[in-house]
Amino acid sequence: MPSASTSTAQLDLIRPQPYTDWSPEVDGATRADLRRQLEQGAVLYFPDLRFRFEPGEERFLDNRYSDGKSKNINLRATDTAVRGAQGSEQDLADLYRLVRRYADFSEKLVLSLFPEYGPYMTRAGTSLRPSEIAGRPVSWRKDDTRLHVDSFPSNPLLGQRLLRVFHNIDPAAPRVWRVGEPFADFAQRFVPKTHGMWPGQAWLMKQLRITKRKRSEYDHRMLQLHDLAKADLDYQANVPQQEFQFPPGSTWIVFSDQLLHAAMRGRSMMEQTIYLDPKAISDHTHSPEAVLSRMLGRPMLVS
Repeated sequence: MPSASTSTAQLDLIRPQPYTDWSPEVDGATRADLRRQLEQGAVLYFPDLRFRFEPGEERFLDNRYSDGKSKNINLRATDTAVRGAQGSEQDLADLYRLVRRYADFSEKLVLSLFPEYGPYMTRAGTSLRPSEIAGRPVSWRKDDTRLHVDSFPSNPLLGQRLLRVFHNIDPAAPRVWRVGEPFADFAQRFVPKTHGMWPGQAWLMKQLRITKRKRSEYDHRMLQLHDLAKADLDYQANVPQQEFQFPPGSTWIVFSDQLLHAAMRGRSMMEQTIYLDPKAISDHTHSPEAVLSRMLGRPMLVS
């Protein structure tokens, strides 16, 4: 059974949902309410929405199929083979089918719940994460057991939102997360410690291939917020936060660029990332871009 604890009674961002089908029939009023909750920074949690193995696929719970170089076995949207994996030709083909099926199911779920997102969605990476989180030797910047918002140093998204569909595929152990305070409260603490880019910095970083494209000020500030939160151990210990155990067979959806989150324990998780054009968001009040724009007194995204 899932359990939750929180350092403040007011913080309750885990919102259970009754659906057990990856293409649920949901009425318009319910869809609008789910969209509102998601866009305000909640976690939509589906305790009984299971992604089932086909015969023989259980073997991929063993991390021996990881190539040892990448922490995840992953599939890019347009690829026809997984990356970060090892095994026989049959193993790799079966892994591809497993991960691709999860990508298809996740997209069906998002389109069923949020059909308005459809024209603005781009399927990004899909991953199978077979390794235990706890105890993994990583630098503090890559330590995802620390509360953070997602932002990528080399892959500026230029305002695209990060919508993610997670599933605990482990048959026995929960996936333990912490979630933190609302993004606006988090920004109030750390945005004053951030700084803008110096003239020509975005161009130079692209020329040097530090980034895949020119970084926007929005990306620059979000990356600093990611690092500032992870580096501040007092913040990690004392910020209002909630711990939750996602049990085996459960699914959850979140904007991971908005929700402060930390993955504490667990293995064998599947994850789908969807890039979402900010035009899809019905209420921008709570979005990271809107919060930063209000605080800094200018738009973060300039077309």
